[in-house]
Amino acid sequence: MGLALGAGYVFQTFGLERTTASNAGFITGMMVVLVPVLQGLVWRTWIRGGALAGVLLAAVGLYLLSGGTSGLRLGGDGLVFLCAVSFAAHILLTSAYAGGHDASVLTFVQLATVAVVTTVLAVGGALAGLSPPLALPAEPSVLFSLAVTGVFASAVAFYVQTFAQKHAPPTRTAVILTMEPVFAGVFGYLLADERLGVTGWIGAGLILAGMVASEFVSRRSLGPQGAPGGAMRRPQSPP
Repeated sequence: MGLALGAGYVFQTFGLERTTASNAGFITGMMVVLVPVLQGLVWRTWIRGGALAGVLLAAVGLYLLSGGTSGLRLGGDGLVFLCAVSFAAHILLTSAYAGGHDASVLTFVQLATVAVVTTVLAVGGALAGLSPPLALPAEPSVLFSLAVTGVFASAVAFYVQTFAQKHAPPTRTAVILTMEPVFAGVFGYLLADERLGVTGWIGAGLILAGMVASEFVSRRSLGPQGAPGGAMRRPQSPP
């Protein structure tokens, strides 16, 4: 779980240096499509009914909200797509193992793994001359941003996700996580005076419709744990 999460952060960060934020937002959100695909390929558990409709609606909505795929940049977009694959794998792994472990312990191990991986990359890049020398930030705005993203957007957020996925199937989790660009639009409106266009509002509405469709799956298609098309099976431990 920690390696998948760390890979997502790394691919997204390097991808954002090479593509637009709009493209990165859409491609990262492709995890909503990749989760059921990976779930079907790895665990042979295919979604159907309302959950499938929710995935499709959310994917189209995310496409519209992020402004489409105009001006795709292959290098950066390819890295961000690997980020989406990594985050989809992280959701599936969390669903597979969160039920049998303490959420706080899993969160600590995940973030510690990310810290080790990124530290090795940062130090290695600096020593190899591939990046500037390492230095602690001193600007108050940077320190504030690090505190917000490190404590709330990482530690608290992934603890909540790990705890919640004890009870929520992976496909529904992926659809709910597509609310990220919706909240980005809300905070952009409140804090940065940004405005959504007509297409953006349509996209946000489709994402909400996708969440509703995924939430109200026909009971006849639910497995014993409430997962669309059957509960997700935890992979067997090696002998």
